[in-house]
Amino acid sequence: MGFHPNYIVAGPCARLKGMAETKPAARKLPSVPVATWAPVVLVAWLIPGGGHFYLKRTGRGMMLAAAITITFLFGVMMRGAMFEPMRGDLLTTIIYYGGFVADMASGVLYMLTVWLGYSQPEIAGHVHDYGTKFLVAAGLMNVLAMVDAFEIVSGRKS
Repeated sequence: MGFHPNYIVAGPCARLKGMAETKPAARKLPSVPVATWAPVVLVAWLIPGGGHFYLKRTGRGMMLAAAITITFLFGVMMRGAMFEPMRGDLLTTIIYYGGFVADMASGVLYMLTVWLGYSQPEIAGHVHDYGTKFLVAAGLMNVLAMVDAFEIVSGRKS
């Protein structure tokens, strides 16, 4: 092992000389008009897997619809609580508003449970707490499905 002129030794790290000069150019993604992606994202929010059905990706749409709906139904069957916006200290505000947004992200599943008068009874135990987590997880999975549908319609993903 000898000294190589392309390396500069600075402390414990060795770096290539001129590494900053050969930075790869950032790839500019084409902008997609809002009128193209907005209906897809709206359908994906309202109906779990609906954005993929809209884009004729039925296999992925069925898988997402089943996973999100089953997760949401498990949360309801465990009598999980639906978050409602609540103000207080910073942490309380973040938790309750974040949970509310995540619950609403379930789309029509959330709307149906609220419209049909679902309410969680005040009972002690761990099961309903897990149910609350399942309800939030269903909404967050639907957000991921919305992002996936957006990336497909914008051409970033096939």
